[in-house]
Amino acid sequence: MSTTTDREVAASASPPRPALPDGVDLKRLAERPVVPLRHPLRWIATALVLVLLLNFAQTLFTNPSWEWDKVGKWLFHPAILKGIQLTLVATGLAAVVSFVGGIVLALGRLSKNPVLSTLSWLYIWVFRSVPLILVLIFLFNLGNLYPTIGIGVPFGPQLSVPTVDLLSTLALGVIGLSLSEIAYSAEVVRSGLLAVGQGQHEAAKALGISPRRQFTRIVLPQALRSIVPAYVNQIVGLLKSSSLLFYVSLLDLFGVVQNLGSTYPTDVIPLLVVATIWYLVFTSVISGIQYFIERYYSKGWVR
Repeated sequence: MSTTTDREVAASASPPRPALPDGVDLKRLAERPVVPLRHPLRWIATALVLVLLLNFAQTLFTNPSWEWDKVGKWLFHPAILKGIQLTLVATGLAAVVSFVGGIVLALGRLSKNPVLSTLSWLYIWVFRSVPLILVLIFLFNLGNLYPTIGIGVPFGPQLSVPTVDLLSTLALGVIGLSLSEIAYSAEVVRSGLLAVGQGQHEAAKALGISPRRQFTRIVLPQALRSIVPAYVNQIVGLLKSSSLLFYVSLLDLFGVVQNLGSTYPTDVIPLLVVATIWYLVFTSVISGIQYFIERYYSKGWVR
């Protein structure tokens, strides 16, 4: 009884519906089919892109200058595989060192200590400003600048060793790649840490959680959601930057291709195609790993 009374009250309180114009049949309008929106310009653009793509594919497989038979010959050549090994070792070591160094440098940049903050900023400023090839050339002339490297009391007794004996060529290459990459990684990590909401820090402090535990269990896992895509992008750039090691006498993948191209000048194009294929393979694998890492750190979030 009370429900009927409420409906009557609501009906009396609602404004009256406007009268429909003459000739309008709501039932017929409801039965009309829904016509999808057309996008003719989008289809024209798609057709043009497909035509260009097919033309490129045609030239790729019909132009004899690509010499695909020689590509198969060089793809798994022992010299190429050795260059790949050096590329992967140098990139992997530099990626690990730069990630750890980037975290340390980012924390220094965010530190309230003015000395640490200023030194971190100076490091980032210097190595983001100087080209990587200059850093590598400086390092490979380190023996001329400092014949010996030592540690001890300033202006007093020191323990020193010859620079040439201390650092191998590969070590110098990894150090050169890492020095530059640390500066970029630090900015990536810093942006991820700043992306964590201030409320998370305040809540952790209110619960009495120690600063170390706050960072490792609350701040860093959330920051990694922002850090992973940007840092993986940096690793892809690092992989391609490793080709500069050739200019300091390290035979990575690109260096081996350059050397073989000098020895077999008629095979330059197939050798460049081989290098392109391997770099595409490596970047595809890195992208796949990135996908799974992002899924792991995006638990509970909509991507």
